[in-house]
Amino acid sequence: MKWPYKVRHRKNGPVVAKIYRPCLGREGYRVAWQATGRRVMKSFPRFAGEGGARRFAEALAKDIANGSQVAALTSAEARSAFAVRDALDAFRLETGRVISPVQAVTEYLAAVRKLGNRPLSEAVTGFLGNVATVKRLELAAAVEEFIAARDAKTKSKDGKRAQLSSTYAYNTGLWLRNFAAEFPGHVLSDFGKELLDLYFAHQKRADLAPKSRNHIRNTLALFLGWAVKNDYLPANHRLLEAASMERETITGEETDFYRPAEFKALLTAADDTMRPIIALQGLAGIRLQEAQRLTWADVFGTPGHVTISSAKSKTRSRRLVTIVPALAAWLKPYRQAEGPLWTQSRDTYHAKFTELREARKIPGRKNGLRHAFCSHHLAFFGDENLTAAQAGHTPNQLHAAYKGLVTKAEGERWFAIKPVKGAA
Repeated sequence: MKWPYKVRHRKNGPVVAKIYRPCLGREGYRVAWQATGRRVMKSFPRFAGEGGARRFAEALAKDIANGSQVAALTSAEARSAFAVRDALDAFRLETGRVISPVQAVTEYLAAVRKLGNRPLSEAVTGFLGNVATVKRLELAAAVEEFIAARDAKTKSKDGKRAQLSSTYAYNTGLWLRNFAAEFPGHVLSDFGKELLDLYFAHQKRADLAPKSRNHIRNTLALFLGWAVKNDYLPANHRLLEAASMERETITGEETDFYRPAEFKALLTAADDTMRPIIALQGLAGIRLQEAQRLTWADVFGTPGHVTISSAKSKTRSRRLVTIVPALAAWLKPYRQAEGPLWTQSRDTYHAKFTELREARKIPGRKNGLRHAFCSHHLAFFGDENLTAAQAGHTPNQLHAAYKGLVTKAEGERWFAIKPVKGAA
């Protein structure tokens, strides 16, 4: 036998490996071959038989001929490859997820490049500490939890004004319950933009006004923000980016208001509980909700002015409203009155006002008294800033809504409406 012993895959094929016999300083048989441009060598205690150099070399030649890359691995590299295989198998059994060795290595190296000198485990721990685990809850249940949380804010404590208007809380609850009813059984965290688009498409078919749809959009945005804070939605949910959540432009609605003759008829026919509320709306521009929160100390405590404290203002901003001569005349009989101006519910006021108006065949005009004050005050005094300060508006809002609706002469007639002598 000639040494080194040459091994081929086929009889006339190229030499794939060579086997060297023992020599001085080397007791075993050595198989040598080329793999990925480098010389690889492995030692064996015997030449032939099981575990011998020749059997290994012949199997190696077959693998190389079939395109296998195993021959390129050293013993240490082969052990590492098997260790990776075992680790990925254990991960698959534990999680059910299948990850290839290439995916594991490439994703790990990409993360390490971004982290620099920081350990990957440290980055993962920090990330998980800042990311909430989203809890699965049905939409209807989330809505009820939201409504219950806000209901507590409608209750006044220690005589102070409640954080939320009960009417506002009622309306938002009504809208959200109607919304949830459209999607029974849906889990909030599974909600998609396409469902929002579907919902608003239904609202358009129901002929809901653009202004009302905008109110619903505001309510949904409030609800979704609450859901994120309570871990029912991920922070990156992107539902607000739905095309249907874009606010609609509202074309100019006609500002309707009561005329001087109608206003005088209402004041003259009203009972003693209704009259000051009507007068404060029409001659001071005070909102109905604000007027019903006032006490007589608020009306007469500051000479020549009605005090609207931040606790009683709709905008929660304090303001002083000038008592014009006509208003002073209507309020004069109440100089000795004490306590709140209105002690009944707002619904009772609306019912009594409707009865009063219909008995005199006066048409209903939404916010007609406040609109009348703003229109006539701006025309009479000609000062946007003054009217805005009185009404708790901004000059821009005032100009857009009330400019040019009545003449100065009509404004004069409005603020000349006083009780008939001996009537009030």
